[in-house]
Amino acid sequence: MNRLERKKKLIALLILRHLTIDDEDEEYMLHEHWNLRKKVSEIYNKRENEGIFKMLINNHLVDEEQRFKSYFRVTREMFAYILNLVEGDLTTASYNRVKTPITAAEKLALTLRFLATGESFRSLAFGYRISPSAISTFVPKVLAAIQKQLVPIYLPSPDQINWNQKAEEFKKRWDFPNCVAAIDGKHVRIVAPSKSGSLYFNFKGFFSIVLLAMIDANCKFVVIDVGSYGKEGDAGIFNKSKMGLLVKNETIFPPSTLLPHSNILVPHVIVGDKAFRLSEHIMKPYSKTQMLEDPNKRKFNYRLSKARRVSENAFGIMCAIFRIFFTPINLKPETVDSVIVVCCCLHNMLRDDYIHRNPSQLVIYQDVEDFPTQNMIPLAGTGGFTKSDGFQVRSRFTDYFSTQDFTI
Repeated sequence: MNRLERKKKLIALLILRHLTIDDEDEEYMLHEHWNLRKKVSEIYNKRENEGIFKMLINNHLVDEEQRFKSYFRVTREMFAYILNLVEGDLTTASYNRVKTPITAAEKLALTLRFLATGESFRSLAFGYRISPSAISTFVPKVLAAIQKQLVPIYLPSPDQINWNQKAEEFKKRWDFPNCVAAIDGKHVRIVAPSKSGSLYFNFKGFFSIVLLAMIDANCKFVVIDVGSYGKEGDAGIFNKSKMGLLVKNETIFPPSTLLPHSNILVPHVIVGDKAFRLSEHIMKPYSKTQMLEDPNKRKFNYRLSKARRVSENAFGIMCAIFRIFFTPINLKPETVDSVIVVCCCLHNMLRDDYIHRNPSQLVIYQDVEDFPTQNMIPLAGTGGFTKSDGFQVRSRFTDYFSTQDFTI
């Protein structure tokens, strides 16, 4: 019988006997409450000897690279690198009440495991011998520290990116010249925040936060915008986002160049699906009716879809690695934003490691399992108004692809 049941039984007996709680009854209840707290605290007091960090990680995983990466989703070198960056922000000095505070390594290990599995804090508490209240306190701090250190490295500002190189990679690997990135937006499922009304309720019928991202030819996130309400439409999100301003101001696009082996001059573009507005620098596919009527337009749709696939691959890879996206995330919205940004940074770190280890391989991801279809879904396909310049640029690409020797 737990403490709550004992308390209910005592109160019920007092009510039945028409008694009031006297000093003796109150002393009994306090005694029972203290015994329960003492039993619970004994579990967490054994953290140094019985916790996962001591028994599993330090005694076994630290010497096995493959299992270490399977557990944390990052290698030992990556773990040490991240720890070196955030250790100063996460280290707590000992004091009278706490002689051995939770170390920065333990906090980082638990946070990475949380991202890798999406386990509840109560579940992690039993394994790591750390109370759920302590976990809920330091996990947002760990995420903030990782975001602070990794964003400048793995998500640098657009003016620090070599966009000509991005265009060359798309040309070589995805057969789409003058393309600097693919753009896509996804709804990340969350538990409805308190007193949020319908702000986060999207058109699919669940609560979400929107991740809008530009992805390069290596399935890496280049520019991201996180935090928009799930109820917002794609046009509104894009227009107010960092990407919308970059496209409007044309700050990321190199000068217009001729397409390979032709005299067709076109500007550099980003490719997206039908949810985005066709413009001079945003290419979207033709409608189904137009595609069926004209084989050249069908070829254009094929080449655009081939290049745009990197965005679907990037989201799929990130979800497969960080299983927190498999379930509704039960955190405050601002903490969910940090989760998404940190996962994007870690994803880019892992992609860099993969490319370094496999320089000769095309960075193409093959499906190995079913990806979550209800946690990360595309934006609604409305598209907004189309600019006339967009038709002209798309027609030039269509004419160019129609001359290429390939079959669908």
